[in-house]
Amino acid sequence: MQTYLHTTTFRIIGLLAAIALLALAMLASVKYGVTTYSWERIVSSFTAYTETNDNLIIRSSRIPRSLIAAIVGGSLAVAGALMQAITRNPLASPSLFGVNAGASFAIVLCVAFFNVSGLVAFTWIAFLGAAVSSVLVYLLGSVGRDGMTPIKITLAGSAISAFFFSLTQGILLANGKAFDQVLFWLVGSVSGRTMDMLTAVLPYIAVAMIGALVLAPHMNVLSMGDDVAKGLGQRTVLIKAAAAVVIVLLAGGSVAVAGPILFIGVIIPHIVRFLIGIDHRWVIPYCAVLGALLLVTADLGARYIAMPTEVHVGVTTALMGVPFVVYIARKGGLLR
Repeated sequence: MQTYLHTTTFRIIGLLAAIALLALAMLASVKYGVTTYSWERIVSSFTAYTETNDNLIIRSSRIPRSLIAAIVGGSLAVAGALMQAITRNPLASPSLFGVNAGASFAIVLCVAFFNVSGLVAFTWIAFLGAAVSSVLVYLLGSVGRDGMTPIKITLAGSAISAFFFSLTQGILLANGKAFDQVLFWLVGSVSGRTMDMLTAVLPYIAVAMIGALVLAPHMNVLSMGDDVAKGLGQRTVLIKAAAAVVIVLLAGGSVAVAGPILFIGVIIPHIVRFLIGIDHRWVIPYCAVLGALLLVTADLGARYIAMPTEVHVGVTTALMGVPFVVYIARKGGLLR
């Protein structure tokens, strides 16, 4: 059974099926919610557009929301898969390793003390915060003769996340203006976002996705361990640096547009490896599609939890992610 599941034919069929499910989920995201629209209404919002409330909601809210959820979910899942490969830590993800916390802190800091506003500025600030946080976690996790180990990198990530989270909360408590400006962003949500917000980060995410696919074969070697990778002639420092840049672009871009959405980067890579094995040439595209599918469906489900109000999708992913992380932590072991 396991051998069949890992054949190329099954992987191709599975990926096509996942893409089809993602397309259906995105259509459902446009159609369903507090107000349910008919397919005729959705089609007519493009073919016979008039400035009615329904048409405006479909074109300026529902469709951007669906696209943003798909792109952010896929980006976070791919970032998590890369982090788990280079650290050989099953709990590695942007949310648990301080990347999201660093990006959040950078934005709050700039809003509070430098009066920064606008999504384009937020994008670069989030990238910078994610990069600084990543470097700090890597340095702390690599201190000592034994170098970077899964336990050390996890503790470093937890410490940096707690550090930046505390600073963020302190600034928000002391600065009511900053709190009002970034509250919509800090909760982690894809609602209320526009296509302009997506197009601001899309080029960076697209480049990073291509980079992840290029790095995929190298991740297969690197996941065996540094000694083995070096013995096979791989330039591990260069590969890790390239992967770090890709992770920062994916996680920073996602946080910039949707805020800190948790656990996508932990859940999806484990599900993908269970389904199709550990070959990153397949893990990366599967993570992109299934990560998108998870966040789109989570956002759709969040609309019905407390009808007629909506629960932020960040809350939904946290409810799913916490028991999953506990299970992985109890199971233990390194990626193999």
